[in-house]
Amino acid sequence: MVPIWLPYLCLFVASLVATLATTPLARRIAVRVGAVDYPNARRINKTPIPRMGGIAIFCGIVAAFVVQYLGTTYLGWPVVLVPSPRLEVNYWLLVLAFLVIFATGLLDDRYSLKPLQKLAGQVLAAVLAVVGGLVIGDISNPLGGPFVSLGWLAYPVTVIYLVAYTNIINLIDGLDGLAAGISALASLTMFVLSVLAGRLDAAALAIAVVGSSLGFLRYNFHPASIFMGDSGALTLGFALGAVSLLSVTRFAGLTTIIVPLVIAAVPIIDTFSAIVRRLRGHVSIGHADRGHIHHRLMAEGFDQRQAVLLMYAWTALLCVGSLVMTQVDTIPRIVIFVLLLVASFAFAWHLRLFEPVLLHHYDPKTGEDELVTPADDAFEEEAERLRERGLGRRRGRR
Repeated sequence: MVPIWLPYLCLFVASLVATLATTPLARRIAVRVGAVDYPNARRINKTPIPRMGGIAIFCGIVAAFVVQYLGTTYLGWPVVLVPSPRLEVNYWLLVLAFLVIFATGLLDDRYSLKPLQKLAGQVLAAVLAVVGGLVIGDISNPLGGPFVSLGWLAYPVTVIYLVAYTNIINLIDGLDGLAAGISALASLTMFVLSVLAGRLDAAALAIAVVGSSLGFLRYNFHPASIFMGDSGALTLGFALGAVSLLSVTRFAGLTTIIVPLVIAAVPIIDTFSAIVRRLRGHVSIGHADRGHIHHRLMAEGFDQRQAVLLMYAWTALLCVGSLVMTQVDTIPRIVIFVLLLVASFAFAWHLRLFEPVLLHHYDPKTGEDELVTPADDAFEEEAERLRERGLGRRRGRR
């Protein structure tokens, strides 16, 4: 009889060792093809850093599943590819979806794809997963009664969910070790939840992500010698989304849907606040700025390591809260959720995450519309106009 913990330990070690072994290779490949992040006004790094670390992360996940296949075939491990009671998942299509999302990130690291091109790759990967059966199923009614069926809406909703989850890790990847560490914490929490729910496939993928994230963190923590790039961030985000859905399709409780969002609340809040402040500043939602959580923390006086560790602690608190949520009754569950939500948004408000750091400003001298920042004199002029129109609030100059 194989101990229940042994296969997971082997998957973790396989993904960890494979990522550790292939990260130097990924670095050499990135340098050879010119996939390097050079310092500029928006980036934190002060020296050129290769950005194709996703190659190693992907290799770690692949190694884990090779070990899983060998263990299941020759060593009598439990079969993790268990059909859902409600939906049957085609795991080969899920593998193809992973290949598509990894290839999309890899191409972006090398050629800097246009936003619509990158989005097309993400949508294609999500559609492949949905066609393969990875779909949000019926949702239990928290007020009692029959399950709530999404019907045909389940398909576009799942695609949007997967694309959104894919991007949240990418958007928070702004400091050395930040995205890898948060991915490790989130996937570890999802692993525990998957084991408790008896979802072996979700648990296997989650522990593989833990190993690959930690293996990459060895080279990515400050001072980083390599960045994960989109090939890593998109792969990790898609993997986390897939893990959460592998549980949702089997155990379609409302809590099962909310918990993955709580676990990923830090990047979700960062993404949501970025959209709000860019709308308030009348700039494109896709326009990069220096108003993310890590930028605000460094503006508060934290260095890279301190800012990253603080965000780790924030994520860990949310992960512990999400675990507790699954073990208590409805009322305490709601109370915990509200407390976590209020505390997170209070912290976000303290960091002024919703205040614009870019504004469109019409210069009457030149007759041109230009972007201004808090470092420009025109920023306060435009900010004052926003305040007069009730769209802004007073902010101090840095």
